[in-house]
Amino acid sequence: MNHRVGQWIFGIGVGLLVAVLAYRWVTDPSPRNERQLEHSVIETARTQLRTVLAIAEIDVVDPLAPDREVGKTYIHRAGDGWQVSGYYRRGEVDSWHPFLMTLDASHTMSHLRIRDRAFIEEAASNPAIEVLP
Repeated sequence: MNHRVGQWIFGIGVGLLVAVLAYRWVTDPSPRNERQLEHSVIETARTQLRTVLAIAEIDVVDPLAPDREVGKTYIHRAGDGWQVSGYYRRGEVDSWHPFLMTLDASHTMSHLRIRDRAFIEEAASNPAIEVLP
């Protein structure tokens, strides 16, 4: 009889603990806030990619618009800033070009690595752009 009462108390205690932890996990706003921040960073990266490369018509595959057939895309913190990877192309006939953009804490581009030989001249005049072979 005493053993059975102990099992009930243990079961109720574990159930309450699981319920409290689940409630705290569901109501924690930090993952939603982090996701909103990541969304903002990616939107900024898209805008800066279009501006820096000065391409009027551009298709972008990034963490907000993933396409696994093109390749994997990532966003992650890099020190105080962020790094966003993805792919872009200049219209339907162009092939996909990978990029890696580094943004500082204020979401300003500090470095852009691309694999697109069309921008070798721009890279020579802009030290923030690096064209990979």
